[in-house]
Amino acid sequence: MRRNVADCLTLPYHDDFFILRWLRARNFDPVAAEKMLRNSLKWREKWEADTIQEWPTPKVFEQYYPSGVSGFDKEGSPIVILPFSGIDMWGMLHSVSKNDFNRMAIKTFEATLDLARKQAEVHGITASKVVGILDLSGFNIKQFAWRPAAEAAITLIQMYEANYPEILKACYIINVPKVFAIAFSVVKNFLNDYTLSKIHIYKSEPNKWKPILLSQIEEDQLPVIYGGTMCDPDGNPSCPSKIKLGGKIPKSLYIKNQVDDKEEKNEEEYTIVTVKKGDKLRLDYEVTEIGSFLKWAFFTDGHDIKFGILSRDKSGKEKEELAISRVSCSQVEEEGVLTCNELSTYSVIFDNTYSILRNKKLHYSISLLPPLATTTSPSAD
Repeated sequence: MRRNVADCLTLPYHDDFFILRWLRARNFDPVAAEKMLRNSLKWREKWEADTIQEWPTPKVFEQYYPSGVSGFDKEGSPIVILPFSGIDMWGMLHSVSKNDFNRMAIKTFEATLDLARKQAEVHGITASKVVGILDLSGFNIKQFAWRPAAEAAITLIQMYEANYPEILKACYIINVPKVFAIAFSVVKNFLNDYTLSKIHIYKSEPNKWKPILLSQIEEDQLPVIYGGTMCDPDGNPSCPSKIKLGGKIPKSLYIKNQVDDKEEKNEEEYTIVTVKKGDKLRLDYEVTEIGSFLKWAFFTDGHDIKFGILSRDKSGKEKEELAISRVSCSQVEEEGVLTCNELSTYSVIFDNTYSILRNKKLHYSISLLPPLATTTSPSAD
């Protein structure tokens, strides 16, 4: 395996332990492990994962993305806490593009993994993995019954499984309501056996899960609400200074609302076309201002259609901005906004090449809008 991938092992942490992660993820099949690793390296290049920390975090994430590192377990591994009650998926996906949502997840994964590597230099290889605590207090399955939210969650799981194998030491899911069983029955289909073996699920019975946590973690590394002794200077037992609690995102931060303010308030008109079986529709939009918005809304009269967005620079090189995938849009209108961060030609694709029997009647409304004007908001103080 080391010989076969020697051409792509370029970073200091690409050592034997790194190679073993990919081998274990593919049951020590070196051919499958090499394929997985090379696919991941292409993915990292596409998403610029090695320089993702330079990506400016959108304001909504800084304030409303619930997660944080509370400390380290007894072997030195980072402890990541995710308070589910603070996740506002509707607000999040109306405030940022799906790509930015993915970028934030990658940025979080990379920062935590980098911290684990630094811990391993001091405490040994056992500190190179991550401990997760998912607090499901207030879990609301209705959020994830909304298709875009469910798709976003599944995308993150698939991203993790394909590109961050064998980095999980343990995941404790606590304060689990009965309804979580429905969601987990879907989620576990996207997790490999290794990941599933690391997941420990506990109901809302602190007398059961607190001793388990404290057997692995010192009290001063956990917030009071999780059985530790850590609290903020003001006495807050949730430690929001370390663990962002998220919360309801105000509509003033919704991109779609801000974009809508720029448009006329009359009813949108849809263009109606028939995308024939085995054919595709490509619509090009020339972006001349960085930060412009490409906004879309569409539905079909029946059956699904593939949808995605590509960008093409002056040299003709194309890049996938929104993966082309099948969208069930015959009953619920599909809509979204993409921030255009490059001066390129953006192509909206409606693809029916996979259908050999049916033409698709498509109703669409697509607009390219200029960047939002920079405004100075009043101080929160």
